[in-house]
Amino acid sequence: MYQYYPNLDNALQWIECLSAIVAAFYLPKLKHTYWKWFAIYLIFICAQELFVEYLLQHINFLRKQDYYAFFGIPIQYLFFYWLYALKSLKNKKLFIFSSSIYLLSLIPFEIYEQKIKTISTINLTVGSVFIIILVVLEFIKQIKNDDILKFKENKMFYINTGMILFYVGTYPFSAFYDELLKKPNISIWNMYYLYFLISNCIMYLLFIASFIWGKHKS
Repeated sequence: MYQYYPNLDNALQWIECLSAIVAAFYLPKLKHTYWKWFAIYLIFICAQELFVEYLLQHINFLRKQDYYAFFGIPIQYLFFYWLYALKSLKNKKLFIFSSSIYLLSLIPFEIYEQKIKTISTINLTVGSVFIIILVVLEFIKQIKNDDILKFKENKMFYINTGMILFYVGTYPFSAFYDELLKKPNISIWNMYYLYFLISNCIMYLLFIASFIWGKHKS
């Protein structure tokens, strides 16, 4: 039997909104740095969740899963490719390559009876693989210089820790989602889903910490 956790779902929405409020508070201080886009991103995530929760159901031609598959989730992956590869690692080729391959994975893999069927697990797997590569490269970058010694002031330390917990930790959940939905694996699905919610909450709390304790340098 599938287990859902409405209290954790609600907690996640509140934490996402809290991260947006904190981001909006710090936004004026960040207007001359690229970190303003991280603040805007968090505000967007909150607005998106509110839109999906309260408004999307009234739009007949747009399904929730289609919105996330072709817009909501791609925006998140592409933003972090930009933040990691282009701004932190300063590797333009890596940004273009990862973004291009991910966007190609969004092309429908099967057209049958004039209905497009999206293999979302492949999209999530490709997106997560590049995230894993980027967080590892970021971690290597931090331990190779003095950034790791000043981790309390390093915004990317908080962000990278949150990304490791969520994107890396939930990779098997996204990669083998269809298999885990089968009856023999339901208990594993339930455990991964619980971890998905908890790690998501922790990630956004770490994003909040990056504003409070991290230095806002460009």
